[in-house]
Amino acid sequence: MKNSMNAEIIAVGTELLLGQISNTNAQWLSEQLAHTGINVFHHAVVGDNLYRVEEIFSQAQNRSDVIIVTGGLGPTEDDMTREAFQRISGMELIEHQPTMDKITSYFTAANTVMTPNNRKQARVFKHAGVLENNAGMAPGMIVNHEEKIWIFLPGVPREMKHLAEKDVLPYLRKTAGTDGLIKSTVLKFSGIGESALEDSLSELIRSQSNPTIAPLAQNDGVVLRLTAKAGNAQEADQLLQNTKQTILQKVGGYFYGTDTDTIEGQIVSRLRHHGKKIAAAESLTGGMFTERLVSARGASEVLSGGIVSYHTDVKQEVLGVSSQTIEKHGTVSKECALEMARRVRELLNTSVGISFTGVAGPDGIEGKPAGTVYIALSDKDSDDQVELFTFQGSRNSIRERASKKGLEILFKHLK
Repeated sequence: MKNSMNAEIIAVGTELLLGQISNTNAQWLSEQLAHTGINVFHHAVVGDNLYRVEEIFSQAQNRSDVIIVTGGLGPTEDDMTREAFQRISGMELIEHQPTMDKITSYFTAANTVMTPNNRKQARVFKHAGVLENNAGMAPGMIVNHEEKIWIFLPGVPREMKHLAEKDVLPYLRKTAGTDGLIKSTVLKFSGIGESALEDSLSELIRSQSNPTIAPLAQNDGVVLRLTAKAGNAQEADQLLQNTKQTILQKVGGYFYGTDTDTIEGQIVSRLRHHGKKIAAAESLTGGMFTERLVSARGASEVLSGGIVSYHTDVKQEVLGVSSQTIEKHGTVSKECALEMARRVRELLNTSVGISFTGVAGPDGIEGKPAGTVYIALSDKDSDDQVELFTFQGSRNSIRERASKKGLEILFKHLK
């Protein structure tokens, strides 16, 4: 494969910039190009303005080997992809008779008068490879300009994918001269921050070559994206597996899954494996933890239920937390959290009970500032445990972080 064959994807359309539609074309094309072994170095979105489209096209011509443009091939005045490329290339536009015949036949069959602007969709560059669009009107084009490959595709995702799969990807595989590919996997970690993970793997990251290693922070923890380049899928898988094992030797204690795995799903799997069921008593989290666990497939086999004991009366009268505990230590205390976890386990007849009590804010409670959270775990097969956390952020952020931390504690306990 030509090491220098790097691609760029340009989406044309003001509706993308306004957020009226998502640029799913670029995401899909990037994934397909990776399977083909072609690097995508740039994504661009530009509105329906001739001078701005021309400017972005000029930049692409100077920095990329393959430029794929989606959108701007329709019949209306704001469809100006052809015109912008003509300005940077000087190529002649002609009417493609087979496409024109197809457009005319469509309007005849629909018994509708064709407006003159529909002829615009049949305009192609004189020496382009024309890609017949069986899913729509405007054809695609492949154009070679000053040793760069330009590919023009409709913006409608169904039409774009049809032409890409039928014509573009086979053409690029042949042009690249290899069956090589780029393959990625994601390793997921919980209970360790991005900076700490990166520091633990600093030497490995510095010496990375193939696969590459990229730490990324996400809402549910930290992930490492491993990307391997190889001649075939088997070679890529082996490269990824070898690097994964090296990483897990260093930070495997925080690892919980790959790619589409979720920590909730892993918890459900481990509860099932150990033959345990769980119940939750939630105060400040208000059911968030239970909701997250319910989202995992198979949760009904291991989750008996939960009690939202937001008010003190519910802690006492429903859960059965003793009045002495609350009077002496308060509801925001390790003693109350432990009693909540034990009582919900006993009430719902489960092996494990987990509880959350604390202050979400904005004001403090019982002399405890907002962000103070106690999470307790009671397992009939081991000693009870309770941890104190101080979270920062908004009211809902504190509640979400407490729910997430509860999942981390439970996963670690089961692991």
